[in-house]
Amino acid sequence: MAHRINHVAIVVEDLDSALTFWRDALGLPLSKTEDNPGEAVEIAFLPLGESEIELLQPTDPESGIGRYLAKRGQGMHHVCVEVDDIDATIARLVEHGVEMINDAPRIRPEGTRYAFVHPRSASGVLVELYELPRA
Repeated sequence: MAHRINHVAIVVEDLDSALTFWRDALGLPLSKTEDNPGEAVEIAFLPLGESEIELLQPTDPESGIGRYLAKRGQGMHHVCVEVDDIDATIARLVEHGVEMINDAPRIRPEGTRYAFVHPRSASGVLVELYELPRA
């Protein structure tokens, strides 16, 4: 059961402003940006070792990320843990009484399967699980 941090996601009000710190001042490379209309968010991906920093700018104030930003302000949103078998991981978590936000994994366009663990079960931290597509 191999796990690693895939990414740390940070909610920001404005990607360009946030990039002045993460890319320009800190020197992290910007690998790409992505508009995700399904989640109503624009994302900037900044590789960091074998993981990434993801900057999330909501595109709709009524989306989950938009409401999060309005309620809590800018800052860390979630930690994403990469797992080999997301179904087995979810089953194990549920066995241990962990509350899931997603009963079943969702699938990103490139095939990554993902699900979220409720922060109540993870010491107040929103945890995303990722299973990357098989080669």
